[in-house]
Amino acid sequence: MSRRYIIGVDGGNSKTDYFLFDVDGSFVDHMNTGTCSHERFADGYVSTERIMGDNIRELLGRHGLSLEDVAAGAFGLAGADIPSQKVELSRIVERIGFMNYAVDNDSFLGVKAGLAKGYGICSINGSGTVTGGISPSGQRLQVGGVGSELAGDEAGGFYLARKVIRTVYDAYYRMGPQTSMSSKVMELLQIPSKELFLERAWEGILSGTLPYTPLIQLLFAAADEGDEAALAVIDHSAKQLALSTAGCIRSLDFSGDVDIVLAGSVWVKVESPALVDRYQAYVGELLAGSGLTCSYLMLQVPPATGAVLWALELAHGRPVDAAMRSQVIQRVEQLQG
Repeated sequence: MSRRYIIGVDGGNSKTDYFLFDVDGSFVDHMNTGTCSHERFADGYVSTERIMGDNIRELLGRHGLSLEDVAAGAFGLAGADIPSQKVELSRIVERIGFMNYAVDNDSFLGVKAGLAKGYGICSINGSGTVTGGISPSGQRLQVGGVGSELAGDEAGGFYLARKVIRTVYDAYYRMGPQTSMSSKVMELLQIPSKELFLERAWEGILSGTLPYTPLIQLLFAAADEGDEAALAVIDHSAKQLALSTAGCIRSLDFSGDVDIVLAGSVWVKVESPALVDRYQAYVGELLAGSGLTCSYLMLQVPPATGAVLWALELAHGRPVDAAMRSQVIQRVEQLQG
C-alpha cells in the first residue's frame, strides 16, 4: 500500500480534533484547534475549507507528508445535518485532496467508537441531541439535529435547562403545577422576587450566562425526589429521544437485536436513572411487535476514536481487528484524557 496514513477528524461546534495514524493503527500526530463548522462563520463554507485544509496540510507537513500519502479520511462534523450540507462538505474534502473518505454528522462517530462491528445506533444527548444510525449493509441515516420545532430535538442540556425555566414560569403565572424547583431556581439565579423572574431568566438566555449544568442537576434531583413537574419534563424528553431512535431503526434495514450507543454529557454524566429508564421503556414500546430488540451501551471512550477507526476501516475495506481497535482507543484516550 503506497498510501500509508489515515486522517480522522472530529469537528464540533467549539473545537476540532485532527488525528494522523498510519494504516497499521500506530499514532503519528494530533492537532486540537477551534471549530471548523460552517455554521460558526460569517462566510460559511469558505472558512471551513480554508481552516480544515490549512490544519490538515500542517499536520501532514510536520512529517514531510502530503495528501498523496493518505489512504483514507473520516470526517464527523457538526453542521453536517441535511443532504445539501453533506454534499457541500464532501466537495470541500475532495478539493482538499481526499479521494477515499466519509463525511457525515458527528453522531456517526459514536457508532464507530462504541461498536466493534461498526454498525448500530448512536443517540447523542449532550448540549443538543441527534440520532445517527448505520445499518449492517452500510446504510446511514441521521434523525434530528436541526432543532425542536422541525425535528423533535426536545432533549439535550440547552433544551432541558430552558424547560426548567419554563416550568417555574408556568407554576408562577400559567396555572402550571407547583414544583420544588421554583425556590431553588430563584436561589440559583439570585432573583429576589417572582415579579423579576422572567426578566432575569430572559437576560441569562440572551447573554449566554444561564447556568445550564446546575439547572439540569436541579431538574434531575427534583425528579428523583418525585417532583411531578420535573418528572413530566424528563418523560417528555425521554419519549422524543425514543421516537428518534425507534424511527431511525425502523427506517434502516436492521433485524434482530440492535445495539444502541448512548453518548453526550446528559447521557453519560447524569447519575439519575430517570431519563434513561424512561427512554429505554419507550423504545421498547415503539418497537413492540417488530421482531426487533435493543441492547444499550454507554459510550465511555472519546467519540473522536470513531473518526480514526472509520478511516482505518475505509483504508482496509473492513472493520479493524480487536488488537488494532484497542490500540487506537488507548492512544486517543491518552490524548484526550
